[in-house]
Amino acid sequence: MSKLTGSKKALQFTESVIREMTRLSEAHGGVNLSQGFPDFPAPAAVKQAACVAINADVNQYAVTWGARPLRDAVAHAFTRRHGLDVIADEQVTICCGCTEATMATMMAIIDPGDEVVVFEPFYENYGPDAILSGATPRYVTLHEPDPATSLGASWTFDPDELARAFNEKTKAIIINTPNNPTGKVFTRDELQTIAALCQKWDVIAISDEIYEHIIYDGREHVPIATIPGMSDRTVTINGLSKTYSVTGWRVGWTISPPSLTGAIRKVHDFLTVGAPAPLQEAGAVALTLPEQYYIDLAAQYCRRRDVLLEILERHHFTCYKPYGAYYIMTDIGAFGGFGHRDDVEFARYLVKDVGVAAVPGSSFYKEAAKGRTKLRFCFCKKDETLLEADRRLAKLVPAQAAFSTSRPPRSTVPST
Repeated sequence: MSKLTGSKKALQFTESVIREMTRLSEAHGGVNLSQGFPDFPAPAAVKQAACVAINADVNQYAVTWGARPLRDAVAHAFTRRHGLDVIADEQVTICCGCTEATMATMMAIIDPGDEVVVFEPFYENYGPDAILSGATPRYVTLHEPDPATSLGASWTFDPDELARAFNEKTKAIIINTPNNPTGKVFTRDELQTIAALCQKWDVIAISDEIYEHIIYDGREHVPIATIPGMSDRTVTINGLSKTYSVTGWRVGWTISPPSLTGAIRKVHDFLTVGAPAPLQEAGAVALTLPEQYYIDLAAQYCRRRDVLLEILERHHFTCYKPYGAYYIMTDIGAFGGFGHRDDVEFARYLVKDVGVAAVPGSSFYKEAAKGRTKLRFCFCKKDETLLEADRRLAKLVPAQAAFSTSRPPRSTVPST
């Protein structure tokens, strides 16, 4: 075999399907409901803070593990919201987005031969993160509810299946709550089940909580670090991207037990040195926004969720109602007669011929067959964007003659 090829690790996963769908959307003039970035402005105060920092020549390296104002703000915000003391100097590391925060954490704690438990469907980075860090991922399936009979139900896991995934080789479990792509919000009882297994097998929880403020219908965000016995074995991942609509700024962080912070900081240093200095200053301002900002954020996203649910259901997609984050997982069984073999072919047809981009469900599963009838759409978009998607989706006709269109709409279409 030639040495002029990729590594064995790199051959074990594909490029990002989400980013691929964005490129296809741009090439075909599609409405991009695939990649989860808002197409509306970030908060004015946050943008102004970034401009002030740049104009003040905050242009050089910050302290490798993060500018003090942002580290202090992260620690203060978590302690105030969740009642768990966080010491910035000992526990907070600022990274280049949650992506690097997760990678730095994985590389800091994983040794060859370790295993990492991952729930599927998963955010597509988690599998490659495990492989690149030298771990073997073990997947546990989240099962979708029946939309016709399980009103208010969410995706669930089998506790026995989860227990079987743990063993003496298990080093970590990755949790994402609220969850991308399902919109699941893990309950306190579910987190206690996970915590018991982590404590039994001496396992670290890596908890991606980037959507913590985007939550609906009375659901509660519970950080697993606050479950008894978990504060000293949890690395919490978060960032500015989703809460403040600045996905391109790439400012995220880890909150880790002091025993792990040094290793994370060393890996982070040699991966990226540090996150953008002026944007860290703006992040410190963002974390001081009044509580009403977060209340309004959740309310606005809840309205967008209901709008897109109504659009997708009216166009014959079966929808799994999300209770957090800003994505809707759907089933495309009604379009089975179009001649497309699977979700990938249908997604390509949807963006090229209909003009709407979504993400094939198979990209969120280890075994593609589990997601071959699913697509993920995002609703972090302006009203006019969702309205244009609605207009284009009118080209779709269900392939099953028996498909019922009698279900009442969830909400009215937004005004523009």
